[in-house]
Amino acid sequence: MANKALRFVVAAACLLAASPALARISDQDAARLGADLTPVGAIKAGNADGSIPAWDGGITAMLPGTIPGISEPNPYPGDKPLFRINAANLAQYRDRLTPGAVAMLERYPETYYMNIYPTRRSAALPAEVYARIKAQATRAELVDDGNGIDNLGLSTVPFPMPRTGQEAIWNHLVRYRGNTLNRIMTQSVVQGDGSFLPVVINDLFAFKSSLPDTAENANNLFFAIQNVLAPQRLAGTVLLVVDKINVVKEPRQSWVYNSGQRRVLRAPEVAYDNPGTAADGARTTDNYDMFNGAIDRYDWKLVGRKEFYVPYNANLLDSRGNTYKDILKPAHMNPDLLRFELHRVWVVEATLKPDLRHVYARRVFYLDEDSWSALAVDHYDGRGALWRVAEGHLMQFSQATVPFYTTEVLYDLHDDRYLTLGLNNEEKSDIDFTWQPEEGYFTPSNLRRIAK
Repeated sequence: MANKALRFVVAAACLLAASPALARISDQDAARLGADLTPVGAIKAGNADGSIPAWDGGITAMLPGTIPGISEPNPYPGDKPLFRINAANLAQYRDRLTPGAVAMLERYPETYYMNIYPTRRSAALPAEVYARIKAQATRAELVDDGNGIDNLGLSTVPFPMPRTGQEAIWNHLVRYRGNTLNRIMTQSVVQGDGSFLPVVINDLFAFKSSLPDTAENANNLFFAIQNVLAPQRLAGTVLLVVDKINVVKEPRQSWVYNSGQRRVLRAPEVAYDNPGTAADGARTTDNYDMFNGAIDRYDWKLVGRKEFYVPYNANLLDSRGNTYKDILKPAHMNPDLLRFELHRVWVVEATLKPDLRHVYARRVFYLDEDSWSALAVDHYDGRGALWRVAEGHLMQFSQATVPFYTTEVLYDLHDDRYLTLGLNNEEKSDIDFTWQPEEGYFTPSNLRRIAK
């Protein structure tokens, strides 16, 4: 019975994805949130064979041993891998693996494997965030060919029952990541021989829910600053981005301060497939946060909801006991420190529009139904070949009831190097979700002071 219901959900989603215009969801549909669906639109029940349990609310209280802003303990210390997927038994599990996971197992048969753990549906958001989602569920709607949202309010899941690929990817773009965020993290490009140089970055965000309710902020989605702290040759580069809800009305704004030039300059190229900050060409700007920015260069298709083995509950990877050398190995991260679980994900396919350009001709997203975070993304080049495989190693930060990545990884299958973004095992602090920026902090005139 459960399988039949799931097939109906997938079929209905695919049918509606072709519809050029859709009405807002009804009050009757919205009433399902918190009933048979979770407050963010996930299926509350488990799957047919019980390998995915029912959602019980996730982790909503701070775990004992948590040091806010410093470290999070493992909520499941007694969990052991149920089994391991490797190149030898790949055929047995192929139907529950993304093409990117299959490619990794096939390309590195001697060293890469996936440890599969019990599924723990740990994702949870604060009660007031759930209330905002339900309040706006019948009001939010796409405008300007899906490139903007009207009546978003403070919702972080405007489309809990997505009927198009655009609606689903918007849920990822505006998902809840706290009100503010301040973290010291590293970005490392790992070469084929395993060598790497950590680039230490201070990331600072103020999301829409933290912004004053003014006309000036009506179209602002978030403010972000990236301040490069090390190595010395890159230190002092500071990037400011003001992201928009509707890029048709108003495009993303960005400025950069370079300590060598000692000037603040407009930086309109901080978008799409332009090179990411201090990444040695190993990622595009819109690879950050698995995907960010405008969606207008792609046609979006909602494939449906499926079950895959994906990164989840990455507390072991986040442990302060690990060094970067423990984690970053030649060709891929240390598989002994990675945790994969079976979860339901929304599969969304993005195909580059014929008259536009991007280095990725096609992208396939796997969005967590419980948090709307992208857990994996497969990137294809202009020839149709799988090029880069992204994974978002998600964990629940109990200090603030926020699901967020402990690291993102982008494997390059063309040249056997990869990039990680978010690791902070050797840094003095972790993520601070209580940070309060002073007035005028996110302004171009403040970048010089931040750099100093």
